[in-house]
Amino acid sequence: MPTVAPLDLEGHVLAAHFLDETPFFVASSGEIHRLDMGHKTEAAHQGILATALDSATNSFLTGGEDGKINRISADGSVKLVAEAPRKWIMAVAAGPSGAVGFAHGKTATVVTSDGKARDFTEERTIEGLAFAPKGLRVALARYNGVTLQWVATNGAPVDLDWKGAHNQVTFSPDGRFLVTAMQENALHGWKLDGKPGEEARHMRMTGYPAKIKSTSWSVKGKWLASSGAPAAIVWPFSAKDGPMGKAPLELGTRANIMATSVAFHPNEEVLAIGYIDGMILGVRLADEKEALLRRPGKGAITSMSWSKSGKRLAFASEAGDCGVIDISA
Repeated sequence: MPTVAPLDLEGHVLAAHFLDETPFFVASSGEIHRLDMGHKTEAAHQGILATALDSATNSFLTGGEDGKINRISADGSVKLVAEAPRKWIMAVAAGPSGAVGFAHGKTATVVTSDGKARDFTEERTIEGLAFAPKGLRVALARYNGVTLQWVATNGAPVDLDWKGAHNQVTFSPDGRFLVTAMQENALHGWKLDGKPGEEARHMRMTGYPAKIKSTSWSVKGKWLASSGAPAAIVWPFSAKDGPMGKAPLELGTRANIMATSVAFHPNEEVLAIGYIDGMILGVRLADEKEALLRRPGKGAITSMSWSKSGKRLAFASEAGDCGVIDISA
């Protein structure tokens, strides 16, 4: 049976991250908590709005209500990467070679590892951003679609249009697909690997009863898991056209209790599913076998993160009842 080491914090906890084997918890109030030979706390912001793991540099980024973008390292140190005074940093993203992206209002900025910054402006508010896995290309999610921008060159931007508000964006690990979460309880996708000059093909992934707050790609990018239903909705992406014409898997179904967070295991096709009542299930895709990882708690699961070894799972909650689950027992 998995063992749970609880960590009770005050208030909403935005995210859980693992750096090496050390779990970190990002509190909306502005503190970074870590369990490293005891419970340690660093003040990072006057309120945190966004965070993103940067596995390439074994660190994570935070964006705050104070206009600061910080990099948090495995020893807990906080380093200022960039600043947009008097702005709320609503989205952050980690790119190749230590590049950092962040957005406030209608402006997104990319800071490369040499410290150079480049701004991109949209007509509508930028709700989410993500870097392509290869090359310095950034996707900006906005109202009525996504803009793809080249960071290091002056190549023309590519507009991927679809009516409605797009508030999260993610590339598949191989860069062949781009998927957004929308305001209207749906995912929308584009197939990017068509012939030169060919329009990107659309993928509509609809039917969710609630907003999709969490998505996660499987280790080789064959599956994309999502919250927003009383189960994890897992779309197949291994075929040439991704999920077009295919039904998703529904894993960890619970009568009317919504899944709020999903996290694929780093090495295996195993999915952790967190729910609105604080319960966490582990499900193996091959046979859909379920394992209870945590009983219901005080608040909805907001985020989960696996350690590099895949033996431990850190989880965060909107009520502050966080912790680490050891599945190697």
